Amino acid sequence: MLRRFNRLLVLFYVLSDAGLGMAAFALAYYLRFHGVVAQLIPPVKGVPPFRWYVYMMPFVAVLVPAAFHVQGLYRLRRSRTRLDDCFAVFVGSILAVVLGVFGTLVVGTYYLPEPLKDAGVYEVSQIGWAVFLVANLLFTYLSREVVREALERRWKAGIGLKRVLIAGAGDLGRMVADKLLDHRELGFTLLGFIDDRAGDHIGYRGLPMLGTLRDADEILRRERIDHLYVALPLEEHVKMLGLVEITNREGVDLHVVPDLLQFIALRARLENLDGVPIISLNDVPLRGFNSLLKRTIDVLISGSVLLAASPLFGLIALLIRRTSNGAVYYRQERMGLDGKAFQVLKFRSMYSGAEDETGPIWARDNDPRCTPVGKWLRRFDLDELPQLWNVFRGDMSIVGPRPERPYFVEQFKHRIPQYMLRHKVKAGITGWAQVNGWRGNTSLEKRIEYDLYYIENWSVSLDFKIMWLTLVRGLQKHAY
Repeated sequence: MLRRFNRLLVLFYVLSDAGLGMAAFALAYYLRFHGVVAQLIPPVKGVPPFRWYVYMMPFVAVLVPAAFHVQGLYRLRRSRTRLDDCFAVFVGSILAVVLGVFGTLVVGTYYLPEPLKDAGVYEVSQIGWAVFLVANLLFTYLSREVVREALERRWKAGIGLKRVLIAGAGDLGRMVADKLLDHRELGFTLLGFIDDRAGDHIGYRGLPMLGTLRDADEILRRERIDHLYVALPLEEHVKMLGLVEITNREGVDLHVVPDLLQFIALRARLENLDGVPIISLNDVPLRGFNSLLKRTIDVLISGSVLLAASPLFGLIALLIRRTSNGAVYYRQERMGLDGKAFQVLKFRSMYSGAEDETGPIWARDNDPRCTPVGKWLRRFDLDELPQLWNVFRGDMSIVGPRPERPYFVEQFKHRIPQYMLRHKVKAGITGWAQVNGWRGNTSLEKRIEYDLYYIENWSVSLDFKIMWLTLVRGLQKHAY
């Protein structure tokens, strides 16, 4: 039921996004050539016939859902806020415009007949694309708000509710209950639990204990149950055979929740091995095209900033050279993607040979190893700027978990559960943990929690959100 509902909702979103994208494209034509935009910025090349834009609409209808798919807008999550929706739709619309400009150029250059090329059919006004971006953002965001409101009204009206029972009242069963109660828009009404250890449980969140597993037959008929979720611990899975027989006899949909939560740290994915279902644990969304897209953004941003900030690099290098002996740049071994070591590049902020006697130690406030210029660089995080070269080379990313020294990694991986999972993606200059204040000498456990959230929920919009928070709000705590 859950998957079927999600598929229908995703299909609705895809079709509506395609239709609204075409509507936004048509509106962009009108505003650019006949509306207020035309009055403010008169067209230089004249007014093209509307049919030329009509020729492009099937392309736009495919382009917009494809860009939104890359953005993860069709991965339905109850935790997605309105701000998250706005960021995702905005970045997805930008991606659609970039692909649209590139696509029309390629199609017009290589595939259109010469008469159509000469007529300029494939050309779309750049200002028209900008108007399309704004219109598509508004149309798509408002449509999602309408759907959100409609689903909430549907649930409140009690339309099409399905009656649900959970077998198992332990931690796993309570987690299932939390999810069902948090997703009321799916049309479920949760009646309670059944469990052989009824004496050990008194219900949860106001949900009663209706009986034991032996009473399942009677309870399913009495309560007119539509769906039974089996959330039993591993040692009690043998009891599931009886529940399968009962649900088959009563025509109740059966859903089995595997007791693998203690092993799952990232997203789990169901695969098919020649007809055999396989559960892949710790899957990450940064694979294939997503990885290529993130790498493209990293190269464009790091290359642009390196070029623009070259005078600042020269000034900092001069200050370091004039105020202390030693190299301008400091190379340090860090651990990155898949646990492979690389040399991170920083402006030297400590005196040469500062760790010769102590070995690797944590940085601290008022660190006596810092030079006067180094303290100033660390205060404003300017010592991190050369890591843009690591990003450009491919050792790091703009956004990701901060890289750690192998000496500390060897200690942390035995002390902190799931620590090494942060190396499933490239290390970053800034990250979700950093913009939330977990940086420097702070709780490692909280830092890992935020890093894993970022890895599991990655999207281009989340990356831009982190960059934006880094620039506007600044890091809540500076590294020493």
